[in-house]
Amino acid sequence: MKSIIEELKQRDLLNQITNEEKLLNAQKDNAGVYCGFDPTADSLHIGHIIPLINLKRFQDFGFKPILILGGATGMIGDPSFKNTERVLLTLDKVKENVESIRKQVTKIIPSIEVVDNNEWLGKMSLIDFLRIIGKDFNLAYLLAKENIATRIEKGLSVTEFSYTMLQGYDFYQLYSTRDCRIQFGGSDQWGNITSGTDYIASKVGRENSKAAGVTFKLLTKKDGGKFGKSETGTIWLDANKTSEYELYQFFVNQDDDDVETFLKHLTTLELEEIDKILTEHKKEPFKRLAQKRLGQEVVSWVHGQEGYQKAIKITEAIFSGDIESLNESELKAICLSIPNSSSQLDLKFIDFLVSSKIASSNREARELIRDKSITIKGRNDFKEDEIIGKNFIYFGKTIIVKKGKKKYFSVKCS
Repeated sequence: MKSIIEELKQRDLLNQITNEEKLLNAQKDNAGVYCGFDPTADSLHIGHIIPLINLKRFQDFGFKPILILGGATGMIGDPSFKNTERVLLTLDKVKENVESIRKQVTKIIPSIEVVDNNEWLGKMSLIDFLRIIGKDFNLAYLLAKENIATRIEKGLSVTEFSYTMLQGYDFYQLYSTRDCRIQFGGSDQWGNITSGTDYIASKVGRENSKAAGVTFKLLTKKDGGKFGKSETGTIWLDANKTSEYELYQFFVNQDDDDVETFLKHLTTLELEEIDKILTEHKKEPFKRLAQKRLGQEVVSWVHGQEGYQKAIKITEAIFSGDIESLNESELKAICLSIPNSSSQLDLKFIDFLVSSKIASSNREARELIRDKSITIKGRNDFKEDEIIGKNFIYFGKTIIVKKGKKKYFSVKCS
């Protein structure tokens, strides 16, 4: 079996390692590996796919995957390479986010251990922090860290300054109680990760420490754009925020220049399989075979095979224009990814189009009606003075309107 280091290098993922030998020994001993998320929202987003898939990747190479949710550190906020200080969340909101993310993660990786650092940090008094943690961190050492130094001139509170020490203590806790020897993160986490390996060394002796840290290259597009940015805003992993269909479409619409990197970084497909996919893709790029396979792998992993089939069914219905075949759950998924507006029932059709902003004016509304460019429930033969009634509703108080060949609108009626 090849080593995890070889795997990371072949996928062009690896950025830095504190100690290769310790990483290989941890793999041999089936030790723990972890990364951490601060619960700043009640759902993970598409950027979290990268650390999650890497936890799965390490698991496939014999490691025990552990995820720390920052029930305590989330109350502070990581200052690493951020321009401004984070807005502090309330304790209740952080707890709510922790439990929501815990359910999400254990569904994606059922065998993962999820822990909340509030279990140990929440019980620690200020005096405990200063004596147990603060005493082992030299001020010059902390100020020399790039993730701290880059914020000093812009302003860094004592609150955020303490973050790297708390993360270092997290690593020590997992190391001493769960035989977790490896921490990984993006390249922007190098300072925090090395704080952990150094803190462990200060506690157990550098010659005795088995801890190591790994960072991965940040995933960016070849045009320099940031991965995960979308015209519709954040792409969430919660299907109630971003539907399975929209997540699938996000990947299907990626550029050819990026799809190879995304297949290597965001899936556990064997490299030989990825090469075959790309070879077939290059024969007929317009079919977007590589992007579709990428979407299939990610959506199936995050939402299961059922979620992927739902995305495909909706995609085919929208492409054919036959959304009448979809059930309520599938129609609601469409409404998450199309423009939303509001209007009233019992309006004349022309007034409905203008009030819902489907048409910008009465003139455009008349043209759309005349050209039969508006379709609702399979109909496009509307009259200007026809009344919009309950028979137009798809579910609840929602009407789904097709404008032209491709545009859809969701209109909530009162």
